Amino acid sequence: MKKVLVARAVFPEVIERLGVVFEVTHNQDDAVWTQAQLIDKLQGREGVFVTGTEAIDAKLLDACPQLRAVCSMAVGYNNIDLAACTARRVLVSNAPDVLTETTADFGFALMMAAARRIAESEHFLRAGQWTRWGHDLFAGADVHGTTLGILGMGRIGQAIARRGAHGFGMAVVYHNRSRLDADTEAGLGARYVSKEQLLRDADHLILVLPYGPASHHAIGAAELALMKPTATLTNIARGGIVDDAALAEALHERRLAAAGLDVFEGEPALLPALLTLPNVVLTPHIASASLPTRRAMAELAADNLIAALGEGERAGAPPTALNPQVLRAG
Repeated sequence: MKKVLVARAVFPEVIERLGVVFEVTHNQDDAVWTQAQLIDKLQGREGVFVTGTEAIDAKLLDACPQLRAVCSMAVGYNNIDLAACTARRVLVSNAPDVLTETTADFGFALMMAAARRIAESEHFLRAGQWTRWGHDLFAGADVHGTTLGILGMGRIGQAIARRGAHGFGMAVVYHNRSRLDADTEAGLGARYVSKEQLLRDADHLILVLPYGPASHHAIGAAELALMKPTATLTNIARGGIVDDAALAEALHERRLAAAGLDVFEGEPALLPALLTLPNVVLTPHIASASLPTRRAMAELAADNLIAALGEGERAGAPPTALNPQVLRAG
């Protein structure tokens, strides 16, 4: 029986399901291992079930030559060196699609919370400061009928566009590495513009692009300077896409009205300045955190691991392999 490691705590039924096929070592205490500890735990194991937090790089792969499959329950995989895995014929999979709608819901909710000053007003109320009504008490920005800007137009970006255009009557503009076809644009009610035009036009900008060297600090001081001072920015993509220090400065100086952030540079550490700002809504990377969705993400990672390493009728093509050519090569 092949041996696999589950690197973080997951639903017990997923552990049980994997245990039918493999000898499983798990981490249900949810300890956060150092890379050295992870390498030690991986000795003698052919597969690993990871989340978005475990770094799988060339150093780890060289120290674990028996590893054949890295299956993540996250959709983003910037913590995994895909090229290094492919070069060593290690299959990598992620968990797209199953979190699209839930993440889009959350992105829209975070954007609305920032626009309507929901967190700020709740803190005010909880502190016992609400003593009377005022005509401008926490007056924020409208969402309906405004311009929604989307940077990154993959599955989640398109789901957000549908909510904005069809649910809130928003004019939707977007920028992406590649333009969508005309029929898709028409169905979404979305218009393609340059990145600069997107920043200038958006009343509410939502970031849903993947992270990589090309998108590091895609929103920095220069980009923030192009935005309306009445605009909001929401990041549900990845930390590092936004220069958090430049954003904090823009929010402090009211050159940007508000922001909603679910991801951060260096998370779980946060830039201290963000914690002092009243006009930013902060959440701990939970955009996909509904129970049905997280279960579906974990089950999909298990599907991939079983298909990649299982035997007999259990073996097959992993449903969401990122480098399926490594199986064909073997």
